[in-house]
Amino acid sequence: MQMLRAEIAALEKAKDVAESANDAKTRYLVAVSHEIRSPLNAIYGYSQLLERGDVVKPADAARVIRRSSEHLANLVEGLLEISRVESGLIRIARETVPFLPLFEQLIDMFRSQAAEKGIALNFVHDGRLPAFVRTDEKRLRQIIINLLSNAIKYTDHGFTELRIAYRSQTAIIEVIDSGVGIRAEDRETIFEPFERGGSPEALSRPGIGLGLAITRTLARIMGGELTVQSEPGQGSRFTLRLMLPEPMEAPLETARSRTITGYEGNRRTLLLVDDDPAQQDILSGLFRSLGFTVFAGANGQEGLDLAAQVAPDLALLDIQMQGMSGWQVATELRAIHAPALKIVMVSANALEFSAGGDGKASHDAFVMKPVDLNLLLDVVATQLGLVWTAQPVQQVNTVTHALSPDAAPFIAELKRLGSIGHARGITEQLDQMAAALPDMLPLVTRLRGRADAFDMKAFLHLLGENSRG
Repeated sequence: MQMLRAEIAALEKAKDVAESANDAKTRYLVAVSHEIRSPLNAIYGYSQLLERGDVVKPADAARVIRRSSEHLANLVEGLLEISRVESGLIRIARETVPFLPLFEQLIDMFRSQAAEKGIALNFVHDGRLPAFVRTDEKRLRQIIINLLSNAIKYTDHGFTELRIAYRSQTAIIEVIDSGVGIRAEDRETIFEPFERGGSPEALSRPGIGLGLAITRTLARIMGGELTVQSEPGQGSRFTLRLMLPEPMEAPLETARSRTITGYEGNRRTLLLVDDDPAQQDILSGLFRSLGFTVFAGANGQEGLDLAAQVAPDLALLDIQMQGMSGWQVATELRAIHAPALKIVMVSANALEFSAGGDGKASHDAFVMKPVDLNLLLDVVATQLGLVWTAQPVQQVNTVTHALSPDAAPFIAELKRLGSIGHARGITEQLDQMAAALPDMLPLVTRLRGRADAFDMKAFLHLLGENSRG
């Protein structure tokens, strides 16, 4: 009888555990569905507006579509990151990364989001900062994006601030906000997957509770430490301490650091094998615009037939296709064309990631989808030994023409508007300045470019340089 009671108790406990897990799964699916639908709705809506013609400016639509696509990509990447960590598949790269520009880009990414909520977004850096550091840029970006996104999400008034310092090869990165704060009992649980704290303020915000779990895990894998100080109603301070050694020499220029227009030397031939027509169009358009000859196949057999006819210098292969997989195509291409043909896998299948290039694998490199085009260009350049040609670097922080005395009131008002991030006011003021002072059109054009990118730091710097010119 006692054994029967024990078995019944065990069954009841197992039932409770299963029901709890099922409830957690349901909450998770609802949250993920909401997170996916919001950016997807923006992409779908703006795509329809573009099809209608002049309803919306193409540049504005592209900006929203790209931001929404990045949000979707980050969500998927976050889910995959948890899977990689649990499977022990995560790999940390060691790249030479521009230090200050990385943080400036991230701040710019969130300026409009902060402005929409009416909160200040500050960036403060103390002391000497290195020009470059050695780190995994993708993972570091992901950490800072997660922290800034959370800070803005949970702040309704006041400010969010990114503060960085660098001492003894170690970066101290702080994200501070004046938001709702975190209860004492939640300060550790918020770092668990799918946990967002138990306060009504936390639960009322959208999200699935993956950001901080991924952030702390990545910080630890990279050899760093992430801590939090917070009080309900008083805001929060997340502090990341991370060893980021300074390299002995500056790196060579990459595709990301300039606008490339082509490459030196003989015309190269690329073979693109992908069953997604949209992916074919994107990559074919990119490489043809840079002077490559591109042949595209929709499946493995088409790719092999094309390779036999055109003898490509490099093949870009999707993995998951009907019929032959990308791995099978790579094996056959390697057997037929030997190492002279460079092979790069381009796939969304993170679980099949393999760096390649070790002399044993059939491929030479691997690029994850969604594709960072600048990263892909760098990979192609490395594999083919290319030297890019590029547009001359434009100096945006100097002004070469004299300032009309009549422009002074416009400059003063633009400085005021720029200091508070009033984008619409800036646009109207620039229109008035262009109409009143046609000779100032070159300056107006450059200022408009900074304002359209919501780069208020560069906008104000350009105004400052001009007012002294």
